[in-house]
Amino acid sequence: MKYTKEHEWLRVEGDLVVVGITEHAATQLGDVVFVELPETETQVAGGDEVCVIESVKAASDILAPIDGEIVAVNEKLADNPGLVNEDPTGAAWFFKLKVDDLSVLDDFMDEDEYQDLIG
Repeated sequence: MKYTKEHEWLRVEGDLVVVGITEHAATQLGDVVFVELPETETQVAGGDEVCVIESVKAASDILAPIDGEIVAVNEKLADNPGLVNEDPTGAAWFFKLKVDDLSVLDDFMDEDEYQDLIG
């Protein structure tokens, strides 16, 4: 997996990039009570607001880490937003992106670099 400074994780599955938030981010948010997912077939640019997460503490935006097309969203989160707290790096992925060039992931942090970031 790769990581962003915004505490998102990126995992390659075939020619898609799966995006979610890290356990650190989920812990900081507290109990997640609502997730607004994007529409599929939406073209996004890196930095675009894609999702909104609301917790008992705050509302946060999930940004597109890279340019691409959203080809799938995790509908389970709409019915069970608490999944973000239960399994943030597994079952609680947010969306999948189709990207032109997977080598753009080389610019993101690996696990060790991310651990250094969060201390």
